[in-house]
Amino acid sequence: MIIVIGGEKGGTGKTTIATNLASLHVKNGKELLLIDTDIQGSASSWAATRDTNTEVRRIPSIQKFGKGLTAEVKELSQKYESIIIDAGGRDSVELRASMIIADKLYIPIQASQFDVWTIGKMDQLVENARIYNPDLEAFIVFNRASTNRSVSESQEAIEIVKNEFEQLKVFDGIIYDRIAYRKAAKLGLSVIDLPNGDSKAINEIKLLYGDIFNG
Repeated sequence: MIIVIGGEKGGTGKTTIATNLASLHVKNGKELLLIDTDIQGSASSWAATRDTNTEVRRIPSIQKFGKGLTAEVKELSQKYESIIIDAGGRDSVELRASMIIADKLYIPIQASQFDVWTIGKMDQLVENARIYNPDLEAFIVFNRASTNRSVSESQEAIEIVKNEFEQLKVFDGIIYDRIAYRKAAKLGLSVIDLPNGDSKAINEIKLLYGDIFNG
């Protein structure tokens, strides 16, 4: 299975989601390749940091750029059970190429009006990608939501997406802004790997993982 974590808006936590999913997948005994197509190289840096920790399973990671990405990923998919692509936060050649060969696309956004305004472009990109990849499934993931129960932005944004965009579904879960995600990232780990980890963060990632690989 080829999973793309990407979108047009930067700073929405795509790498955090991609790396946490990758870590859980290998913890479940699966073979996986993490592909970083973002010029910032955050996923690659995370994987390199992880390589220094002998207590967790290594996650193979490579960087790929350009129009040849589609053919290269197709070839690599013959060698790996699953591939997760961190496609970065902009409308790029790499994002469009990834969508052409992906089984599922997950688009993290924050529950702000600025992020919601970018969804229309992604809706159009998904429609275009389905000309070549009609089976592509695309989902919005609300990420970095406030843990303050009095803040209702996430639910309001969810209703907007459900009612206004034809090509996109909404993941039935919310990932909140928790310190555990940042703490794990610095160590090349996921929230699953942390000793005495945050159970709420772990459950959020497991719910998303189940939607991707068991849904």
